[in-house]
Amino acid sequence: MSAQQARTAPPRRPHDPPPRVGSAISFMRRLREGLDAGLELPEALGRSAAALPREGADVVRLAVKRLEGDYTDDEWGYDEGFVDIVEPLFGFLYDRWWRVQAEGVRRVPSHGRALLVANHAGILPWDATMMAMALLREHPLPRHPRFLVLDWAFELPWASTSIRRLGGVVASPYNALRLLEQDELVAVFPEGAKGTGKHFRDRYRLQRFGRGGFVELALRTGAPIVPVAVVGSEEIYPKLGEIPALARLIGAPFFPVTPTFPWLGPLGAVPLPSKWRIEFCDPIETAGYPPGAVDDRALVFELSERVRETVQQAVYANLVKRGSAFV
Repeated sequence: MSAQQARTAPPRRPHDPPPRVGSAISFMRRLREGLDAGLELPEALGRSAAALPREGADVVRLAVKRLEGDYTDDEWGYDEGFVDIVEPLFGFLYDRWWRVQAEGVRRVPSHGRALLVANHAGILPWDATMMAMALLREHPLPRHPRFLVLDWAFELPWASTSIRRLGGVVASPYNALRLLEQDELVAVFPEGAKGTGKHFRDRYRLQRFGRGGFVELALRTGAPIVPVAVVGSEEIYPKLGEIPALARLIGAPFFPVTPTFPWLGPLGAVPLPSKWRIEFCDPIETAGYPPGAVDDRALVFELSERVRETVQQAVYANLVKRGSAFV
């Protein structure tokens, strides 16, 4: 396409198919070849960037440079500069690859502590990054959420640093409590590994929300709970099975088998271009409960089930609104 054609081409609509799939495949193929040749990840990424369009290549090179050099972060490892660098990449995923449609973004408080509670799928925390993009793109007063991630993900050397710099924090009640006391917006996924490890046939059927730990956090801090329904993440890595021996080897809760992974190596980590919908539901206020409410197990269970049911019903409704997963 010439420069003149590019300037006059009509804008891509949200429902158009994702472009540049060939570039992404070529990038992942080159990355796999570099890693197989013994290159370190930053060098392999830098060389593979040539397969991407200029904007994508620039993002990859800047991100690699920052991963290798000095940077400024907060006590949790969050690096706002790194987020700015990779924002175009996440914007591409949000706008073009997954064609995300978000509803109810304004229901998220503009200031102060709040707890986002969402369903979880996709093996890697792409759902957290797309929730963050919805808030950064479509909220009148954008704010970046901190999201709790299972500790095994921080054992992956190539993922740990990036997750922290993007706002990921090791999932623990202590960390969540401190973040809320600092008036942060915190995203939690009570399904945990049970959510990301679901078989494809069980997609969009929410697992148990643990013992209500997120409700206790909300009651202790007076943080409102915002249920969030994510539709689309279940199709990006359709889990057909798992290999327990490899899971034990890397210390992960499971090692998934999908239509593309591990058969295609790193290329199999490219998520499929499903259509997404994210709905932020009405907040559930907790500030009005008495101080001893956190010790009321019946109340904690009731609120936990209320949030779970709200998310489940919103998931079903958005599945209907979305229609086909890929068209």
